[in-house]
Amino acid sequence: MSDHEAERFLRIGLPSKGRLAEISAQLFNEAGITFRRSDRSLFARCRDMPVELTFLRAGDIPVLAAEGAIDLGVTGADLVAESGSDLIHRLDLGIGACRLALCVSDEASIASVADLAGRRIATSFPRITRQWLAERGVVDVHFVELSGSVEVMIQLGVADAIVDLVETGSTLAANRLRVFAEIGRYETVLVQNRTICDQALADRIVRRLEGIVIARSYSLLEYNIPRARLAEAEAITPGFNSPTVSALEDPHWCAVRAMVRRGEAHSIMERLEVLGASAVIETQIANCRL
Repeated sequence: MSDHEAERFLRIGLPSKGRLAEISAQLFNEAGITFRRSDRSLFARCRDMPVELTFLRAGDIPVLAAEGAIDLGVTGADLVAESGSDLIHRLDLGIGACRLALCVSDEASIASVADLAGRRIATSFPRITRQWLAERGVVDVHFVELSGSVEVMIQLGVADAIVDLVETGSTLAANRLRVFAEIGRYETVLVQNRTICDQALADRIVRRLEGIVIARSYSLLEYNIPRARLAEAEAITPGFNSPTVSALEDPHWCAVRAMVRRGEAHSIMERLEVLGASAVIETQIANCRL
């Protein structure tokens, strides 16, 4: 393939390993952006689109996107913020949710943010932490910048506090730490550089991914309801624009179909039962356009 032909390929950066790599690959395949990666290969071509995927460290993706090496990239919003890269946020992917927290020892005497002045903080997120502290009037802090695990740094005497990503909190408990303050909440995102080679193709990819992300958030509910209770049922399941209502052979009954938030489906089904609904069925949505 000539260099001219290669330039026509849109390049997307995906995480190369770990849980984020697995769920990113699954998301792209569900969106019809299919590819096959050979063992340890850094590149893969999509089967039906002029797209080339490159597999990178998640932490490098924001910088490489800003430098124009890739057009789109999947990475953590925390990594984008920490890099300070000038990128276009295209889509929250609804995966990899986490929170960034400032943590101290269970026995620490730190009672306010002001007490952190002159202290040592170990973190992989010095930029975010420095900005958060500065907004609260604390600038005299010594940062111990680390790229790996920081939970043991207080016990080792390296730091007075740490700033790290927290999921369940079990790791903190094991290291006798507590959350002193939450700095921010983040999830996996799709970002775009500002010199993209094919904006129309990028928009098409974003729309495909968005269809999967939205579908994962909704279910389709179908149920029969006495026509006399229809208005009450519609108030519970208003649908995206409006529910679909169909007449049944029995004129006293009708059938309803409506999209509902997946996380609310169980409680909605219970409320419909109280109204007298029957044959209530939840169906997962694989893809959608709203």
